[in-house]
Amino acid sequence: MTIQLGAADASAVPALAVRQALRLGRRRRALAVSGLAAAVLLVGVLSLSLGTIPVPATRLPAVLAGHGDPLENLAVLTLRLPRWTTGALVGVALGLAGALFQTTLRNPLASPDILGISGGASVAAVTAMLVFHATGVGVPLAALIGGAVVAAIIGLLSWREGFAGQRFVLIGIAVAFLASGGLSYLITRADVRAAQQALAWTVGSVSDPSWPETGLLAAALVVLVPLALWLAVPLRVLAMGSDAAHGLGVRPVAMTVLATATGVALASVATAVAGPVAFVAFVAAPIARRIVGAGGLQPVASALTGVALVTAADFVAARLGDFQAPVGLVTGVVGAPYLLWLLTRKDGIGA
Repeated sequence: MTIQLGAADASAVPALAVRQALRLGRRRRALAVSGLAAAVLLVGVLSLSLGTIPVPATRLPAVLAGHGDPLENLAVLTLRLPRWTTGALVGVALGLAGALFQTTLRNPLASPDILGISGGASVAAVTAMLVFHATGVGVPLAALIGGAVVAAIIGLLSWREGFAGQRFVLIGIAVAFLASGGLSYLITRADVRAAQQALAWTVGSVSDPSWPETGLLAAALVVLVPLALWLAVPLRVLAMGSDAAHGLGVRPVAMTVLATATGVALASVATAVAGPVAFVAFVAAPIARRIVGAGGLQPVASALTGVALVTAADFVAARLGDFQAPVGLVTGVVGAPYLLWLLTRKDGIGA
């Protein structure tokens, strides 16, 4: 028996298919975010449990609640928890920064470490250490200012009657080379012992955090993370094109500048605390998009991916035998092959 559909029934079929597709997309996104959160939790348990003083995972809730013995408190609360917390906050900042840069500039190479933002922050921090003999919170504050100044210079040089994403990327890459050269010059001109301290800072490390610096990062994220989550909606509209964005009430230039400024702030505060942790901002967003199975800005998944990358890399770095490798060295080893793969793809960097 053949069923004849009326005009109203025929129009309902595509609408039903769209609703089913949206429902499946939301379900997959929820599963992906839950899986990433589980991965972060697993790395956290391993990081807090394993070490020279092992603490069983079943004892962690009691120790975190302040009911551990002195040895457990020393291992978990004094040595491991500050390190893991700093790494997690740095991962959130870098994951969101990379996602904002790549979505706004529509270029998979656009990340703060590739564009010189992290390099500018490093130059400012090392200058503060070697030239002005700054210590404590003065070093991360100098890095924060350095990242913001470099971003402003790149923005001014790339502005030609409007914001041009490709020009911003090209000028940013050139500035990254300048920052690298300036950093090498400062290191070679410094005293040997001071240069060793500065060199360790430029690689990127969360192994020796201070609570004031971690608190500075946390306070910045309280403002920047909600802003990044809010930007996800207008940036998805902007991805449909400037004309469509204008029609839907989104101002393209204002949103682009605001998203870029937010990404710069996130990258700068992370670099100010941990130094330039290489490639996390670069790879977090693409990995998150593949796990979620959708394009565009995926802020929650990108942030969780950043946390998983930094904390897992630091877990490995802390357990490389007698050699306490900085986390930036491990993320660099993981990220460099991804960059080579991206550059050798047929569709290359034009995505």
